[in-house]
Amino acid sequence: MILPIFAFGQPVLRKVAEDIDQDYNDLEGLIENMYETMRNARGVGLAAPQIGKSIRLFVVDTQQMDKPDEPAKGIKKAFINARLLDESGDPWVYEEGCLSIPDIHADIERKSTIRIKYLDQDWKEHDETYEGVNARVIQHEYDHIEGVLFIDHMRPLKRRMIKGKLEKIKKGDIEVSSPMRFVKA
Repeated sequence: MILPIFAFGQPVLRKVAEDIDQDYNDLEGLIENMYETMRNARGVGLAAPQIGKSIRLFVVDTQQMDKPDEPAKGIKKAFINARLLDESGDPWVYEEGCLSIPDIHADIERKSTIRIKYLDQDWKEHDETYEGVNARVIQHEYDHIEGVLFIDHMRPLKRRMIKGKLEKIKKGDIEVSSPMRFVKA
């Protein structure tokens, strides 16, 4: 089922999300709905706060970025109760966007390597290291469960330049191709 994505301005996007346990109601169904919602919106990641749930859950699918004539590098995983343990490596700039902030993209600088601890869908614990685009997408989605948006990493001048666009997004005064929930004026 395709779920509505909560747009910039929704309070849930600024909350630090809570851990969940194995008894969380229909977690498998929620994860599948998150993948479907993400694919429908043409994203590579989606965090639970973006669908209105303040829980420490996000999904990533960078496999769709793999090129057919190159070795597969992408991942497709759900991250439950994740904790970012380390960010290292050289900082690098890459253009990011966000399903909760449509039509805004910016060059964001992040470290190239991360180490993260999380539970998978079978409740097995993992402590893994990721690099490059996989690390970046995980960092972006991890920020969501910490109440941080990619625009928070923008330079102040760029943030001032998009202030009007952000207000339009908040009010729903934009064209969207996927279901969204906006803050009403």
